[in-house]
Parts: sequence; structure tokens; C-alpha cells
Amino acid sequence: MTTHHRHDEETSTIQQRHVTMHDVARRAGVSVKTVSNVVNDYPFVRDSTRAKVLAAIDELGYSLNMTAKNLRQGHSNIIGLSIPDPRMPYFAELSAYVMEEARVRGKHVIFNPSGVDRQTELDVLHGSFSTLTDGLIFSPLHLNTSDAADIHIDYPLVIIGEHLRLDTYDRVLTENTTGFRNATARLIELGCRRIAIIGVHEWEQDYGSSPYRLKGYRQALAAAGLPNDPALEIPAVIWYQPDGADAVARMLDGGIRPDGIVCMNDLLAMGAMQELARRGIRVPQDVKVIGYDDSTDSQYLSPSLSSVDPNLREVARMSLKLLCDRIEGRVPEEAGPNGYAEVVVPSRLVERESSAPDSLP
Repeated sequence: MTTHHRHDEETSTIQQRHVTMHDVARRAGVSVKTVSNVVNDYPFVRDSTRAKVLAAIDELGYSLNMTAKNLRQGHSNIIGLSIPDPRMPYFAELSAYVMEEARVRGKHVIFNPSGVDRQTELDVLHGSFSTLTDGLIFSPLHLNTSDAADIHIDYPLVIIGEHLRLDTYDRVLTENTTGFRNATARLIELGCRRIAIIGVHEWEQDYGSSPYRLKGYRQALAAAGLPNDPALEIPAVIWYQPDGADAVARMLDGGIRPDGIVCMNDLLAMGAMQELARRGIRVPQDVKVIGYDDSTDSQYLSPSLSSVDPNLREVARMSLKLLCDRIEGRVPEEAGPNGYAEVVVPSRLVERESSAPDSLP
């Protein structure tokens, strides 16, 4: 197959979906930033480079949204928010707090889910969605530091989470490792010596929050001089109630009987407690359980669920603060020597009945 035919097939495939600035950059063999400089008619771009980019634009049929471009030359007062899964309590509550904080600041929020795959997240960053806003709050799930070369943008961006550790953008972090270390340490203080963790990912160890929370669990065991038993690290591919119930069923059917369980989110903990009850295992008398998220539902379970509160209201407040600073042309006071901010929001453990210390036999 000739190069010309390959390009024709590639162009046809790309044009079946929305053509992004990232597609143009790949076709022209330049960075996304260079494409942005060309379409915005910035000076100091070599004529040969400009010609390559314009040729790629013609081939792919890329068009810049001029209305959105004109809006961004001033301020639209619209904030973009992109999170992986709005059905999860963590992200649902985070979204609610972002919208609440935005209203206080006279901003509107438009939302675009991003957790499908890596390309979807790149399209959020470089596609038409980003042109409609003054700036973006972005919580990636699939992109990581190895994708840094593909994440060059020319608008204000705040990244939420530990996963995408780039020092060229402002970031707001939650205490995944510290929160889980504290939860596990608390179970140890309460007398638990065989503590399971539910929600481990068996594949990529840099995927999402799982490796950071697993790290905190292992740190707490090591600090207490307890062995790290791989049999107690129970996988769950998706963090919903059925997966928590299934994890407990597999654990018990395999002859593993813990006296404490930490779950990587509240939904897993809810499913875990349901399966424990079905098997006649009492919480907290026989096994103590702690979740993560401190979701609204956690306090209405029976028994009520102890959980790590990541302080999402503060995550939202700080994300909006950093983003608005950048939109208004200010360097945030939280910025470090490199000119960008990395803010860690402290968590707290909320103790309820599921880890009560004075359980009746």
C-alpha cells in the first residue's frame, strides 16, 4: 500500500469522528502547540512549518470554532469540567461542589465525561469542548506522565489527582496514600491483625487511585510490624457494590477470613458489608470495615459506614481558585518556584458503627 493510500484511509477514519488539533499535529509531524500557533496566526512560526500544518488542516478538514475563539479573546465566564465517571459518588459530589463554587464566582460550568479511554481524554484537551471555555478542570484516568508530549495546550488548566504528575500545570491532590494509611492504622489500633484491602487493580500499577491507596495500606502494615500478605489484597476491576460483594465472596470461599477490611471506595464497602451479612459475619463484631469517599449514603447504612473523607469541597474550592487566577492573568500565590501550584488537600477519617471499638460479642 502506498503512503498516499495509507493517508487516504487514515483521513477517512479520522473524519468519521470529530477532527481535533491533536490529529492535525500528528499528520503534520509537529506539536499541538505549534498547530495552535498556526491557527491563531501567531508570528515566529517557520514558513515551512506553517505550510505543513496548513496542508494537514486541508487534508483532514479541521476547522476552528471562530465564535468560541472570539469568546476566548475576552472571557466567556464558562468553566469546563471533565471527570471520568459521574455515576461514582466521589465524582458526583466533586461535580456538585465545583458547580456550587463556580456560582459563587459568577461562573457557569459545562461538563464532558472523559474516562472512556486515552484518546477521549486527549480529545477533551484538544477538541472543540476546550474552545468553549475560559479554562478547564480536568481529572484524568488514562493519561499519565508518559503522555506529557501530547498535553501541550494554550489555555488555563487545573489537573485534579495524583495520576497525571506534570509540573507545567497547576494541580490539586487528595491524600490517597495518607488517607488509606490512616484508615488501616486505625484498624490496627482497634486490634485488627489480619486486614484485607478490596479494590486492588491487577494490571497497570499506575492506573487511577488504586496504587496510591494500596501504598498507604502497605505502609500502615509495615509501620505496625505486620506482614504484607498478598492473599489479603483483593482485586476489584470496577468499584461498584456488586464488585465489593463478589470480592468478599471470593475471599471467604478461598478460606481467607480477615478481622478488618479497608475498601477503596464506599460502594465497594457497601457491597462487602452486604455479602458479610449474607454469610452471617457481623460488622463490626467479627470484622471491622472502613471505606473511602465519605459519601452521603455511608451514614445511612446499617451499620453506618466509617469512611475517609477526602474533603472534596476544598478540592473544588481550590481548583476554582487556581483556575480563576490563571484566567485573570495572575500567578496563584500557591505557586512554587517553577511557577505552578501543587496543592494537597488533607483528608480525615470519619468513624461510624462499622469500625466501632466497643463491639459486643
